[in-house]
Amino acid sequence: MPIEPTKSIWMNGELIPWEEAQIHVLTHTLHYGTGIFEGIRAYETSEGPAIFRLAEHMDRLINSAKILDIPMPYTSEELQEAAKEVVRDSGLASCYVRPIAYYGYGEMGLATTDCEVDVAIACWPWGAYLGEDAATKGVRMKISSWVRHDHNIMPPASKTTGNYANSTLAKMEALRAGYDEAIMLNKEGLVAECSGENLFVCRNGKIMTPPLVSGALEGITQHTVMSFVKDLGHEVTFEALARSDLYTADEIFVVGTAAEVSAVNSVDDRPVPCPGPITQQVASLYADTVRGKNPNYSHWCEVV
Repeated sequence: MPIEPTKSIWMNGELIPWEEAQIHVLTHTLHYGTGIFEGIRAYETSEGPAIFRLAEHMDRLINSAKILDIPMPYTSEELQEAAKEVVRDSGLASCYVRPIAYYGYGEMGLATTDCEVDVAIACWPWGAYLGEDAATKGVRMKISSWVRHDHNIMPPASKTTGNYANSTLAKMEALRAGYDEAIMLNKEGLVAECSGENLFVCRNGKIMTPPLVSGALEGITQHTVMSFVKDLGHEVTFEALARSDLYTADEIFVVGTAAEVSAVNSVDDRPVPCPGPITQQVASLYADTVRGKNPNYSHWCEVV
């Protein structure tokens, strides 16, 4: 989906016109992939635009910086205020928010010792990543031939720009084969996550999601959904999952800021019941919560 420009982008402490937010072709991170980023959504609520779980997203950005040893020039609190400023300035009722921190222009070579860190936050309108009807009709999934990063190769706990070359390969392989999304296994052959979402499997009365040690990103939407599942009276656990667990699942759904809550209707052409009852309940709770309609979680909606 093409990006729809908005009025301004926050860059290194100030709002500048959208078209002026540019970088040099010799920007360090463009060459070496050593940036970090977040994906956040703001939703229309009765009190105006509200950014969902803003603090948690910016805290994760700071943690990504720690993992990659990037000296961040701003605190989480400063970035939260900057994100609200960007959304307010855009005039949008709802939007996608993209913070990014990267090594800028001025030094070249693998060492980052003398590189300056630039930080930017943009927002723009962006619909559901896997389709507007993904929560009801579901999406077709393919086990990717590409393996998820090992913890001692590229740390999956950091939302690193360079990590997503791995995800892009998996995503494009799935799309070219006629599927909607890819599921990635780790080097042991266990389920890690999708190319851009965490995954939940319902099987034999259990609701499970792969643990971080399997190579999954610590998902904020994943945490949100786990809270919902517990509210519904169910137990949800972190479990190591094999591909056969997916083939024999009672229902599967994937979650993420971009994809929100999306049902899965098949894995490697093995049909999965869709949408399952847990998927429907979780999707409904999520849709209400992000729009400020769930008083139990109103504190997650940061009005701008």
